[in-house]
Amino acid sequence: MRKKWYILQTMSGYEYAVKENLENKVEATGAHHLVGRVVIPEEVVLDVSSKSSDRYILSPNAKLHVSSGKNVEKGEILAEEPPIHVRRHGRIDDIKNVRKIVIETIDRKYTKTYYVPESAGVETGLKIGTRVRQGMPLSRDGEYICELDGRIVEIAKMKRVTIKAKDDEEDIYHIPLEVFNRNLVRKGQEVKAGDLLAEGKKYFAKTSGKVEVLDLGTRKEIRILKTKKKRFFPGYVFVEMIMNDETYQFVRTVPNVIGFVSVGGQPIPLREREARAILRLAGLEEYEEKKKPIKVEFDFNVGDTVKIISGPFEDFAGIVKEIDPEKQELKVSVTIFGRETPVVLHVSEVEKIE
Repeated sequence: MRKKWYILQTMSGYEYAVKENLENKVEATGAHHLVGRVVIPEEVVLDVSSKSSDRYILSPNAKLHVSSGKNVEKGEILAEEPPIHVRRHGRIDDIKNVRKIVIETIDRKYTKTYYVPESAGVETGLKIGTRVRQGMPLSRDGEYICELDGRIVEIAKMKRVTIKAKDDEEDIYHIPLEVFNRNLVRKGQEVKAGDLLAEGKKYFAKTSGKVEVLDLGTRKEIRILKTKKKRFFPGYVFVEMIMNDETYQFVRTVPNVIGFVSVGGQPIPLREREARAILRLAGLEEYEEKKKPIKVEFDFNVGDTVKIISGPFEDFAGIVKEIDPEKQELKVSVTIFGRETPVVLHVSEVEKIE
């Protein structure tokens, strides 16, 4: 007998739990011949309610494993830095703990990197996103001073390794703490040109989302715009099964299931046309060779007042004049020096003023 598609009504918010529990029950009992696929039709949308995106600052020589527009899952590799090798023969003279602090100008055109020794005492309150100004101390001993106005975009723990060459000149290497190997790098150790000091640091996605890659010459940058899944039919799960008294009870008794969508007490199967539509919405069968595009779910409308939260017009307010969902951009009218100026901005660069 051929399986047909039926609709389960579930407790609100328990759709995924029902899907997981039903699939586990089928697996445990070997009932695959009676109950097939369990589907929750959904789409992936950019989460414009999120005020920030994850950013990864990389060297210009970093190897990228992703490209702009790619959708990534949490834990997926994004990029890796090249291994660190000894440039000249010498001896490891010193190893110190330092804090790497990267400051970016407000217009995002320039960055400056500071390596503050932990012994100097990093100023409290410094964290990613903190606004800093020229002259502000970065260390409690006052020896490290910020030289530009901007925002902190990266803070990382590092090891500063000093190698003294034969001519008493020093070569400095900064090794990320995650890839520092105490067995490979020891004070007083003799090293030769080309010796490996550390493997290249790998970067993994902290969240799922859509990738943007920027090549800024002196550095590369990866941003992940966070996404979320939106159910087309909240409170319903679609099940492919052979319907009889046994399978009815088998599925109906899964926790958080209210019952089948029925007429006169009899579960009603979907028509073939309806089933195809559900499978397409779920990205299955006919659409397997096509990747479902991420849809941008705008909560912006023409006429809305928005605040610009990054870029050269940061902290300005403006009025939304045009919306381009495909490019994920807004055209915003900003008053500058008494004149209205149209500015094109990415949705991640603005927030709505209620």
